[in-house]
Amino acid sequence: MSKILELLVTQLERPREVTMQVANFLLGNYDVERDRIGAFLEEKLSTLEDYEHDLILSPLFTPKLTDQAIFAQALGRESIARDQWRRLISDLAARPVHGQLVTNDGIVHSIVLREVTLERYVHRLRLDGSIPESLFVLIETVAPPDDQPMLKAVARRLIWEDEARRGILARYLTMSGNRGGYQSADAVDLLNIVESYKPADVAALLAMIPPWRDGLRREIDMANAPKPFFASQIQGEHGGDRDHRQADMRRTEAKRLEFHFLGRLQQILSD
Repeated sequence: MSKILELLVTQLERPREVTMQVANFLLGNYDVERDRIGAFLEEKLSTLEDYEHDLILSPLFTPKLTDQAIFAQALGRESIARDQWRRLISDLAARPVHGQLVTNDGIVHSIVLREVTLERYVHRLRLDGSIPESLFVLIETVAPPDDQPMLKAVARRLIWEDEARRGILARYLTMSGNRGGYQSADAVDLLNIVESYKPADVAALLAMIPPWRDGLRREIDMANAPKPFFASQIQGEHGGDRDHRQADMRRTEAKRLEFHFLGRLQQILSD
């Protein structure tokens, strides 16, 4: 517990940039201009209610998968039961822990983090997650050392507690390891798919992929096709027969990457 407590302090006190989302929230709800955010944090934040703290700071102190990976690596196969989290939160609040918020002028503003923020952070780290021995061995066998923290965070997610569904991840790691096709980004994308669509097992996921790829292929083809003009004047403004309008390349490229990922996944899981 002491090791995790110190890791919590380190991560909570690392500098965090005040995002546009937070700045816009302060502008819309407290009339705080961007160049006055630092003053607001230092002078006004401490006067607000707990629920206001949570609304303002939640985008900065809600752990992402990359944060979970740090703790997944530290915990290994161990876990911290939920009934022990209150002690962690109380110990953090008693220190206290100071958040370091960096405004767009590069100035760091130190604020005391209240229990409501500490609780949000601790409760979303999946500290009670676990990894079965066989899956843990697969991770340390298949993934290079630099990828293992992220993959352990993936494996600790709640979605895999169902044994049949966990077989999807186990099969992906087994087959991609055998074929040399493992990619860290693919493992994260697989997690996103399973959390979003909740296929019951490998067979259910494989059944989803062909129509999914067909739909993506049609969307990609349509995006690449020239768009018809509805007036000759508009056509002339765009170079006559030469259509100089810019397609939404990023959206199309995202679909293309998704299409290829699903193809890789289908091949790996089908072997």
